[in-house]
Amino acid sequence: MITKDSFHSSVAAELVDYISLKQALGRCFLSESIILSYLDLFLCELGTPSADLTAETFRQWCQTMESVSSTTKLTRMHVVRNFCLYRRRTAPACFVPDPTQFPKAGAVPRPYIFSDIEVARLLHHSDSMPVAVRSPLRRASTRLAIVLLYTTGLRRGELLRLTRADYKAAEQTFTIHSSKFCKSRILPLPTDVAMEVERFLKKHKSVRPRLSEDSPLILNPCCGGRAYSGTQLRKNLHILFNLVGIKKPDGRLPRIHDFRFSFAVNVLLRWYRSGVNVQAKLPFLAAYMGHVSVLSTYYYMRLIEPLATLASSLFAAHYGTLIQEPEGGVQ
Repeated sequence: MITKDSFHSSVAAELVDYISLKQALGRCFLSESIILSYLDLFLCELGTPSADLTAETFRQWCQTMESVSSTTKLTRMHVVRNFCLYRRRTAPACFVPDPTQFPKAGAVPRPYIFSDIEVARLLHHSDSMPVAVRSPLRRASTRLAIVLLYTTGLRRGELLRLTRADYKAAEQTFTIHSSKFCKSRILPLPTDVAMEVERFLKKHKSVRPRLSEDSPLILNPCCGGRAYSGTQLRKNLHILFNLVGIKKPDGRLPRIHDFRFSFAVNVLLRWYRSGVNVQAKLPFLAAYMGHVSVLSTYYYMRLIEPLATLASSLFAAHYGTLIQEPEGGVQ
């Protein structure tokens, strides 16, 4: 938790005011606050208590990020630049980084779209995962994680923050609390998915009957009863990817986020194939996935086969007669 006592550099007061303003406007602003706390700590460690944020100190701070990806570095630099623009309102002479000198973002990873058959194979092989005495629910937890990620499009963090109390058996829903953009939502589950959750909870209770209802759903007993970390979940999934032989065309293993991408693409494919008005249905998909607006949902409509082919076919069926080849053929 970032508080005003977390900042001690020469720009500490301005950092606190800036973060407070963003949060007062409804922004969670946690990741940005963490980045700004790194900057504050760096300025404190320069050895000069009054070290200001200047072109030189900004350059030195950027040099500390040589080990991170260009995209991550670019994101952090823009966060600091936005803070500098805020400072300029009251200190016109203050330093503001030149964005034209920032590194270019790395290529956006091409998502891996899981098929139903691949997910069925992952679930089948989840029973083959190694288990330890201290982690008797490892297989069941990994299976449930795959089911929920693939069928609901949950974000990784949303999944790992779920508690047993968040599931309402009577309604067959999960409550997602204050997720990205501080949005909460009720997530209805398909009947077969709800049955998976209830079987898991029954097994969960038989193994650890004394756990409270607010304990994590995906529990890692090796970490003092806390939820699985993103790293541990990724390790478990990588074991299954290797067992099943699932790899991306470049030889890398899929990301956890690819399940969310697969969910969105598969929903769009079903809608296109059933002939519904996809544009009219997009707000429903945006709400289900917890997007702040439908514009975020368009991110998942990138040209991916066979989604592109279906979209093109529907366009041709409705508007193909409006497109005529010029006389004399294509020039």
